[in-house]
Amino acid sequence: MAKKTLNQTNLAKLGAEKLAALVMDLVQGSAALQRRARMELSAAQGPKEVAADLRKRFASLRRSTSFVDWRKQKALVKDLRGLLAMIETTVAPVDPSQSFELLWSFLQLAPSIHERTDDSNGSVGDVLRDVVDMIAQISPRIEIDSKLLAERILDAVSDAGYGEFDGIIPATADALGKEGMKHLKAITEEWQTAPPSEHELEQYRAYGLSSAPAEAVLRNKQLTASVILADIADAQGDVDAYMARYSPEQLTYGTIAPDIARRLLDADRVDEAYDIIMGARAAEEGKSFRMFRYDLDKVYEECLERQGKTDELKAHLWDSFRQTLSDRSLRAYLKLLPDFDDFEAEEKALDLAMDHPHLGAAVNFLIGWPAHERAARVVLSRADALDGDSYGTLSTAADALEAEHPLAATIMRRTMSEDTLDGAKSKRYRHAARHLAECASCDAAIENYHSFPAHAAFVEALKQKHGRKYGFWKLVDE
Repeated sequence: MAKKTLNQTNLAKLGAEKLAALVMDLVQGSAALQRRARMELSAAQGPKEVAADLRKRFASLRRSTSFVDWRKQKALVKDLRGLLAMIETTVAPVDPSQSFELLWSFLQLAPSIHERTDDSNGSVGDVLRDVVDMIAQISPRIEIDSKLLAERILDAVSDAGYGEFDGIIPATADALGKEGMKHLKAITEEWQTAPPSEHELEQYRAYGLSSAPAEAVLRNKQLTASVILADIADAQGDVDAYMARYSPEQLTYGTIAPDIARRLLDADRVDEAYDIIMGARAAEEGKSFRMFRYDLDKVYEECLERQGKTDELKAHLWDSFRQTLSDRSLRAYLKLLPDFDDFEAEEKALDLAMDHPHLGAAVNFLIGWPAHERAARVVLSRADALDGDSYGTLSTAADALEAEHPLAATIMRRTMSEDTLDGAKSKRYRHAARHLAECASCDAAIENYHSFPAHAAFVEALKQKHGRKYGFWKLVDE
């Protein structure tokens, strides 16, 4: 049987002639497979042949106008990835400059592809990001005039309607070098203040807008320029130039402050990073939900550590754990304590977790720590407060506790089953039936149900309440 298994080793034994015939049979009626076969034949001839075929395929993709619906998109993405792989394996190793030109042309396909596809799942965008990543890999080996490259980058980024050239400046940093970066900065600053060209105005009007087109174009140019200049500043290690694109108020935003502070820390400007983070934390203070808390806290903690403010760091970590039951915060806090003190602090933290007002958060933390015995105890003592709609938390916890604490696992599975049936969530009937079956399998391992009904009594009560939900009981009986 092993000799008949369909794998590369067994197929190779068929010989070249039989394999060629088999390939010819397989590619009949499939344009995609025929293209792939031709590409492989070109690859056998050398990188120049591959490059020529790739350019033909790019031209074909640019000319195509047919809409690619979700059923065909997978094939399109596979085709694009195949083209990228051909550049990587055949052209890039022997001719990096040629492969750079091919990759650049690849990125220029973005408008023609995006205009006829619905890339809501981001699969086409992922391929284009991989193209930029490949450019970054070959950038140190390409031969190109750095000033001409700078001008190409400005033209490409300023005209990229789908973000296809995002990240191209750091990707080409080695090829640009100091002179190229300097030139790119100069022409970008000149471009952002130059009066809009007729082409730029026409592009703006194409969106159906007519109010103050010149001002709108100028604003868009300034926004694009700020991104380009920020990338240049990053590549040059110029934190001040990077910060200059933001107003004092923007530097307090939770989306911006951690990014700026991280760069200041990397430049060993710890006190300035601390001031930035403190401003953002003050702006977030008092909000019922601190959306950007995690990123702010991470940089804040590093600032405190590098400033030697150990007591402040410990107080912050403990407070963060107390509020959110963050295992990361607790582990960091315990590491700062002397030997033996950490054990007592851990017990205190676990006690606090068991009394946390949000039972789901408590269970999630105790399972992940892990403190399974405590998790089982809190489930049994606060069973009435379990949220049966928290499928992710309760399913994970039940699976973790089943072997050592079958009663706690059973109570959580019962809760999920009841929530499904009480809410008539028919799409979840199959899961509820599985949970009930798992309760039955745990029954023999449970010596004492204490105040909870035994399995048979629970099932009988469930039938009394939901006996007419025939779809569910049919699944139970399967």
